[in-house]
Amino acid sequence: QVQLVESGGGLVQPGGSLRLSCAASGRIFSINDMRWYRQAPGKQRELVADITSGGSTNYADSVKGRFTISRDNDKNTVYLQMNNLKPEDTAVYYCNAGIRPSGGWTSDYWGQGTQVTVSS
Repeated sequence: QVQLVESGGGLVQPGGSLRLSCAASGRIFSINDMRWYRQAPGKQRELVADITSGGSTNYADSVKGRFTISRDNDKNTVYLQMNNLKPEDTAVYYCNAGIRPSGGWTSDYWGQGTQVTVSS
Protein backbone atom coordinates (compact mmCIF):
# COMPACT_ATOMS: atom_id res chain seq x y z
CA GLN A 1 0.00 0.00 0.00
CA VAL A 2 1.31 3.44 -0.95
CA GLN A 3 1.80 5.93 1.87
CA LEU A 4 3.10 9.47 2.28
CA VAL A 5 4.80 10.20 5.60
CA GLU A 6 5.77 13.74 6.58
CA SER A 7 8.32 14.88 9.13
CA GLY A 8 10.13 18.02 10.21
CA GLY A 9 7.43 20.23 11.72
CA GLY A 10 7.73 21.96 15.04
CA LEU A 11 7.88 25.24 16.92
CA VAL A 12 10.15 27.99 15.62
CA GLN A 13 10.61 31.69 16.33
CA PRO A 14 9.77 34.33 13.71
CA GLY A 15 12.62 34.62 11.25
CA GLY A 16 13.66 31.03 11.81
CA SER A 17 13.80 28.07 9.43
CA LEU A 18 12.38 24.58 9.17
CA ARG A 19 12.71 21.81 6.61
CA LEU A 20 9.80 19.49 5.96
CA SER A 21 10.21 16.09 4.36
CA CYS A 22 7.64 13.76 2.83
CA ALA A 23 8.58 10.25 1.79
CA ALA A 24 6.45 8.00 -0.38
CA SER A 25 6.64 4.28 0.35
CA GLY A 26 5.12 1.11 -1.03
CA ARG A 27 5.12 -0.50 -4.45
CA ILE A 28 5.44 2.62 -6.60
CA PHE A 29 5.70 2.66 -10.37
CA SER A 30 5.91 6.43 -10.83
CA ILE A 31 5.22 9.74 -9.10
CA ASN A 32 3.92 12.78 -10.95
CA ASP A 33 3.60 16.22 -9.36
CA MET A 34 4.35 16.53 -5.65
CA ARG A 35 2.83 19.36 -3.62
CA TRP A 36 2.75 20.96 -0.22
CA TYR A 37 -0.51 22.38 1.12
CA ARG A 38 -1.24 24.04 4.43
CA GLN A 39 -4.31 24.69 6.52
CA ALA A 40 -4.47 27.22 9.30
CA PRO A 41 -7.21 27.13 11.95
CA GLY A 42 -10.49 28.42 10.57
CA LYS A 43 -9.11 28.70 7.02
CA GLN A 44 -9.31 26.65 3.86
CA ARG A 45 -6.48 24.42 2.79
CA GLU A 46 -4.20 26.27 0.37
CA LEU A 47 -1.52 25.19 -2.08
CA VAL A 48 1.90 26.35 -0.93
CA ALA A 49 4.19 24.91 -3.61
CA ASP A 50 4.37 22.20 -6.22
CA ILE A 51 7.08 20.48 -8.23
CA THR A 52 6.78 18.37 -11.36
CA SER A 53 8.65 15.14 -11.96
CA GLY A 54 11.02 17.15 -14.14
CA GLY A 55 11.73 19.69 -11.40
CA SER A 56 9.61 22.68 -12.47
CA THR A 57 8.26 24.58 -9.48
CA ASN A 58 5.47 26.97 -8.56
CA TYR A 59 4.83 28.87 -5.35
CA ALA A 60 2.04 30.74 -3.66
CA ASP A 61 2.73 34.48 -3.67
CA SER A 62 2.80 34.51 0.12
CA VAL A 63 5.87 32.23 0.27
CA LYS A 64 7.84 33.24 -2.84
CA GLY A 65 11.43 34.04 -1.98
CA ARG A 66 11.17 32.35 1.43
CA PHE A 67 10.21 28.72 0.71
CA THR A 68 11.91 26.26 -1.63
CA ILE A 69 10.41 22.97 -2.79
CA SER A 70 12.66 20.19 -4.05
CA ARG A 71 12.49 16.45 -4.61
CA ASP A 72 14.75 13.42 -4.69
CA ASN A 73 13.27 11.03 -7.23
CA ASP A 74 15.59 8.20 -6.18
CA LYS A 75 14.22 8.44 -2.64
CA ASN A 76 10.61 9.25 -3.64
CA THR A 77 10.84 12.23 -1.30
CA VAL A 78 9.79 15.86 -1.53
CA TYR A 79 11.14 18.62 0.70
CA LEU A 80 10.02 22.08 1.71
CA GLN A 81 12.73 24.40 2.99
CA MET A 82 11.07 27.26 4.85
CA ASN A 83 13.15 30.33 5.71
CA ASN A 84 12.29 33.65 7.33
CA LEU A 85 9.18 32.11 8.84
CA LYS A 86 6.36 34.39 9.93
CA PRO A 87 3.52 33.85 12.43
CA GLU A 88 1.09 33.69 9.51
CA ASP A 89 2.90 30.57 8.27
CA THR A 90 1.52 28.70 11.28
CA ALA A 91 -0.57 25.79 9.97
CA VAL A 92 -0.73 22.07 9.48
CA TYR A 93 1.31 21.26 6.39
CA TYR A 94 0.22 18.38 4.15
CA CYS A 95 2.11 16.55 1.45
CA ASN A 96 0.21 15.51 -1.69
CA ALA A 97 1.25 13.57 -4.77
CA GLY A 98 -0.12 11.84 -7.83
CA ILE A 99 1.26 8.31 -7.59
CA ARG A 100 0.90 5.32 -9.84
CA PRO A 101 1.36 2.12 -7.83
CA SER A 102 2.91 -0.91 -9.48
CA GLY A 103 0.13 -2.63 -11.40
CA GLY A 104 -2.33 0.14 -10.63
CA TRP A 105 -3.71 3.47 -11.79
CA THR A 106 -2.55 6.93 -10.78
CA SER A 107 -4.34 8.28 -7.72
CA ASP A 108 -4.07 11.25 -5.40
CA TYR A 109 -2.35 10.54 -2.09
CA TRP A 110 -2.12 12.66 1.07
CA GLY A 111 0.16 12.60 4.07
CA GLN A 112 -1.11 12.81 7.63
CA GLY A 113 0.02 16.41 8.13
CA THR A 114 2.70 18.00 10.28
CA GLN A 115 2.21 21.03 12.54
CA VAL A 116 4.32 24.13 12.00
CA THR A 117 4.02 26.84 14.65
CA VAL A 118 5.81 30.17 14.33
CA SER A 119 5.75 32.07 17.59
CA SER A 120 8.01 33.96 19.96
